[in-house]
Parts: sequence; structure tokens; C-alpha cells
Amino acid sequence: MNKLKFIALASLISTSAFAAGGFNWMNGIAHALHVPQQIVTFGSIGLIVILIGLIYLAKLSSVKNTIIPDKGVTIRNLVEAYGQFIYNQCNSVIGEDQGYKYFPFIATLFLFIFLSNIIGLVPGFLPPTEFLSTTFALGTVAFVYYNIKGCKEVGTLNYIKHFAGPLWYMAFIIFPIEILSNFIRPVSLALRLRGNMYGDHIVLSVFSDMAPLIIPVIFLFLGLLVSAIQAFVFTSLTMVYISLATAHHDHDDH
Repeated sequence: MNKLKFIALASLISTSAFAAGGFNWMNGIAHALHVPQQIVTFGSIGLIVILIGLIYLAKLSSVKNTIIPDKGVTIRNLVEAYGQFIYNQCNSVIGEDQGYKYFPFIATLFLFIFLSNIIGLVPGFLPPTEFLSTTFALGTVAFVYYNIKGCKEVGTLNYIKHFAGPLWYMAFIIFPIEILSNFIRPVSLALRLRGNMYGDHIVLSVFSDMAPLIIPVIFLFLGLLVSAIQAFVFTSLTMVYISLATAHHDHDDH
């Protein structure tokens, strides 16, 4: 009986490769709405995030002392552990005096990317981050966010001036290089995330066809690691860009 259960589970897991061949639970909804399926999947992830937030708020409102954590593994404990992890990362990269300002954005960005990555491990779903349109949209959101925050923090004129470098007579060379480097950032974020997720999906599909009973389990674990690492890399780079954009530079310090 245990052997039959294992074979059934492994067969179900191996169906994740079918998504690469066109099998997708979101195809019907996407066709009805006349939108790409990755948009439907990404929208569904947004609903999941909202639902988790509402459940957490409901749990928190029913607690008398919010300092005392719940017993065991609960949604509240998981959410607070995740929040503490991201908060610590913001403080270590951006700084303790500024990290709390950008914590909500970073926490939301990481969660969306991680869930968009990991949903590809569920049979019949393609990860939205496998599509360049999704990753470029995420990169653009990060790009717009840190530039706006940079302008607000140091002033628009000072923010533009810092692209010119500390030496005024080198500004005609430094300024276009820095501007180009700044505009390449969302593209590099998008290509890195999309390339890694697409490659992970291809590897899982190929090895699922070769050995559908055992190998997919191994590569699903590796896919989980890739999903978490890529979400962490994307948000870490975003935090670095925020830190660079919002720093109060004095050219005499260079």
C-alpha cells in the first residue's frame, strides 16, 4: 500500500512537466478574460497575499497580548517570522535609521516574487516569473520606486547631480555612464530572474520525462531553493539600489 501511495504521489508530482507542454489550470480563465495566463496567475497570487493578510489581521485582533506568540506553527507565527527576517535584512542593507521606511515595499516584493516562483512547482501551473513581461514589470516597479524615493529623500536636483560624480570637469563622461547604468538595472533584474526560473522549469521537465518516479522529487526540492534564492537576490539588489539612491552624498567624502 505504501508503495502504491508513493507511485501515485510521484506520478502527480511529475505532471508539473505537463505545464511546459501547454497544460495549465489558468488557460481557461485566461482565454475567457482574453489576457495572458501569467497575468491571471499573478493576479491569483495577489489574492492569496491579501487573504493571508486578512487572516493575520483577524488572528492579531483576537489576541489580548500581541507580544506573546501563538503556540505551535500558526499563520500568525509564520507571518511574523517572515516579517522579522525581512525587517532585519532591510536594517542590515539600508541601515537601521532608514530600513523601516522601505520594509513594507521589500516585504511585499519578496513575497510576490517567491510565490510567483514557487507556484511553478504545483502541477498544472506555470510560474509568472518564467515570462519576461512579468519579470520586467517587477524590475520596472523596483526601478521607479527607488528613483522616486531617492528624489524625495535628497531632493530631485541633488539626486540628478549625484549621477555626475564628484568632479565637475569629468561630469560630461560620468553622467551618461551613470544614467545608462541606472536604466540597465531593471533589465538586469528581469533577465536574471526570468533566466533562472525558465532554466529551472526546463530542467524539471526534462528529468521528469526521463525518470518520472524519483527524480522529480529531488528537483522539486532544488526548485524550492532556486525560488527562494532568486526572490532573495532580487530584493537584496533592490535594497542596495534604494540604499544608494537615498544616501546623502557629500562629494567631498568621495
